[in-house]
Amino acid sequence: MTNVAFQSNLTKYAELIVRVGVNVQENQEVFITGAVDQADLVRLVAEQAYLAGASNVHVDWTDDRLSRLKYEKAADEVFTQYPEWETAKRNSFVERNAVFISIVSSSPDLLSGIDSQRIANFQKAAGQGLQAFRRATQSDKVSWTVVAAAGKAWASKVFANVSEDEAVSQLWEAIFKAVRLHSDDPVKAWDEHNATLHTKAQALNENHFVKLHYTAPGTDLTIELADKHIWVAAGSENQNNVAFMANMPTEEVFTVPLKSGVNGYVSSTKPLSYGGNIIDNFKLTFEAGRIVKVEAEQGQETLQKLVDTDEGSHYLGEVALVPHESPISQSNILFYNTLFDENASNHLAIGSGYAFNIDGGKKMSSEELAENGVNASITHVDFMIGSAEMDIDGIKSDGTIVPIFRKGNWAF
Repeated sequence: MTNVAFQSNLTKYAELIVRVGVNVQENQEVFITGAVDQADLVRLVAEQAYLAGASNVHVDWTDDRLSRLKYEKAADEVFTQYPEWETAKRNSFVERNAVFISIVSSSPDLLSGIDSQRIANFQKAAGQGLQAFRRATQSDKVSWTVVAAAGKAWASKVFANVSEDEAVSQLWEAIFKAVRLHSDDPVKAWDEHNATLHTKAQALNENHFVKLHYTAPGTDLTIELADKHIWVAAGSENQNNVAFMANMPTEEVFTVPLKSGVNGYVSSTKPLSYGGNIIDNFKLTFEAGRIVKVEAEQGQETLQKLVDTDEGSHYLGEVALVPHESPISQSNILFYNTLFDENASNHLAIGSGYAFNIDGGKKMSSEELAENGVNASITHVDFMIGSAEMDIDGIKSDGTIVPIFRKGNWAF
């Protein structure tokens, strides 16, 4: 790809992020989180946001080298605290109805070798400090989106057998394909894709299954669904009825499990990048919703600390369906990044559930959500369980069994 062609695609990508991802409105503020080595994309997103009518664009810059250095050298107490000014900053943007854009590009191995307790402490502190912000996003109070950029270290992890420059080029092309950038009209393509996903969600809602039964090698899991559960796709609306797309790419439809209704065992089918480390080939066992056993060939300690983050992190908060024949899966690229790998595979999430997955949930209090079976936690981490060998049955209240997935793909 020539530099001119790449810059053209990068500009189109920035426009897609602004128009479809968060759908910036006139006089709205924009909050972007992005790495310093992705400044070109961040600037283009900011420019597109202003063109869309944004009143102000704020950028929170990150830097992988500084992050690593901090974990290596900073005092222990730094990782047990989350700055009050950081909490106040995000909350103030929420109150002013800003939109939030997170551009992920870090290496999945960024914190490899770092004391896992430091990582766990900071994840917990950040989770506590950002509770109000998480509630705002998980109830669709504000518009938000997570997108990706091709960081050098990440690209070299994904495409390990080519030069760094070629790896970056290939990762950018994979990102562009995943977000349908090469369509004649990418915005229209996303509208059509969103409609397709919502058709699947509607069919699931009409069946109103009370349980799902997953079977695959290493997996025999039954998940009860909350009585008022709603299947949704990533396309959503904020409190002002403005549409946005929380993840780009996305291929999932998802809902909330009943907190106490998960039983059996499930095995991962893709590595999980969490806290700058890789967790792989792991198995979780559940009883009455709670994770009672954790096994992993790689990252056992990191996974256990994730599960032990708080009481809610011992339970599930999301059930998501993605066909094995999805475009990202068919690319045969292992991204080592949950934003992509979760959209190539059925997945579950450890931790908090989304309020909008419950009928009337957006207006419910924390107590009311809990009464409706929604799990609460300061964390929410997706992990991949789908494969071409997975079957999923939906079970209705009268015991009727309806095939939902067969051999990894939709059965209807």
